[in-house]
Amino acid sequence: MTIEQLNEVYRARPFKPFALELADGNRVEVPHPEFLMPSRTGRTVAVALENDAIKIIDLLLVTAIHISNGSPQPPGRK
Repeated sequence: MTIEQLNEVYRARPFKPFALELADGNRVEVPHPEFLMPSRTGRTVAVALENDAIKIIDLLLVTAIHISNGSPQPPGRK
């Protein structure tokens, strides 16, 4: 996945919560745009988690985006 593909969902208005599905099968929830911060290079993003932890994600390991209605969206698809 590229930062441009993620930005389509991240910058959508109105914002819809989404989850990033990773190559290992784990999902990372993004309930609000303020919970996600892209790096300057666009290769990684930081996601704030419920327990005040932060998860750093390499976008090359994101296999799908699940928008709030639960449907997976493969990278590059609208």
